Amino acid sequence: MPYQTYTLSNGLRIIHRPTSSAVSYCGFTVNAGTRDESTGKFGLAHFVEHMIFKGTTHRRSWHILNRMETVGGELNAYTTKEETVIYSVFLEEHLSRAMDLLADLVINSQFPAHELEKEREVILDEINSYRDTPSELIYDEFENRLFSGHALGHNILGSQKDLESLCSEDGHIFLTQQYHPGNMIFFSMGKTEFKKIIRLAEHFFSALPLSSHKNNRIPPGHNPPFHIQEKMETFQAHTILGTRAYHMFDPKRHSLYLLNNILGGPGMNSLLNVSLREKTGYVYNVESSVTSYTDTGIFSIYFGSDPKNTEKCLQLIHKELNRLRTTALTQNQLNAAKKQLLGQLGVATENKENTALNMGKNFLHYGSCSTTEEVARRIESITSKEILETANELFSEEKLSTLIFH
Repeated sequence: MPYQTYTLSNGLRIIHRPTSSAVSYCGFTVNAGTRDESTGKFGLAHFVEHMIFKGTTHRRSWHILNRMETVGGELNAYTTKEETVIYSVFLEEHLSRAMDLLADLVINSQFPAHELEKEREVILDEINSYRDTPSELIYDEFENRLFSGHALGHNILGSQKDLESLCSEDGHIFLTQQYHPGNMIFFSMGKTEFKKIIRLAEHFFSALPLSSHKNNRIPPGHNPPFHIQEKMETFQAHTILGTRAYHMFDPKRHSLYLLNNILGGPGMNSLLNVSLREKTGYVYNVESSVTSYTDTGIFSIYFGSDPKNTEKCLQLIHKELNRLRTTALTQNQLNAAKKQLLGQLGVATENKENTALNMGKNFLHYGSCSTTEEVARRIESITSKEILETANELFSEEKLSTLIFH
């Protein structure tokens, strides 16, 4: 079986993928992120993710830090707009140790005041570091403007003002509301028998607090396209253009994934890389990306260039977008694009950590995980007509927003 599932007596869903590797992965994927914060508490989800490592009723921060490290394992976490993930990587023999620690973090975190003050400074430094990296900052700023006035329209790290107001009680409230069996799943990948994983889960996770709290996620309304240039003291101009796209349950997202790979995916033969870098030398890096949320999505194109070439790059990009809108791919072009994407997905499956994390996210939102064969069939079924329709729906110039840092 590609994966196995089970629901504990308290309602916590478990998914496990058997492998033959000596390295195992497990963790919690929580259906709570930046968009689930309240006004004045922006940055709280990320702050809680940091603070659960800083002390529980059973362990101090030093003990948490060393629990997996001393056996060669790792403990990690990250926050997105819609999820928080806490997970561990370790040799299979240390599964019980990892599950015990993860349970302690999500059930017994104390948010000690002295640690809170230190971690607040760490996150403020993280925010300042981000501001020093315009090629990363511009993605957040673009998304903030695209969803202005909505819960998706503020960055994950939060603001200095809101961070300075957060206290231990805020952390406890968020943890109690969000980290409960109905709002999270436990994922595992390794060679441990599933029966043992269930037995350990019943033992360690039975104390997860029950809660009826549900997030009130409202889809974003319409905002008109924008074209903004922000003055920054940078030698290079950084530019993003894009638009809202399909949510993660929209069938049309598959044609967009393929179209995105054709246009600005990781391959050196992508249309934009050939046009803006190989033929003209205007950029060092150009890429397109797709982000799918539960009720909306984003398609965007980023490039960095000499300021004198920014407008030329934009013209070339619109030329490629218009070509995709007006000229259908030939069958040979479509087959080649599918073959490339399927090859990339096959290579990506060798990254076991990302495979485990994606499995957790998919099970949280879809209640299942697609096999490699199922994904391949979806890609193979995409038609040239679907690609053309997707391009026409998203790539018209009047729908695209632009943000330039220089």
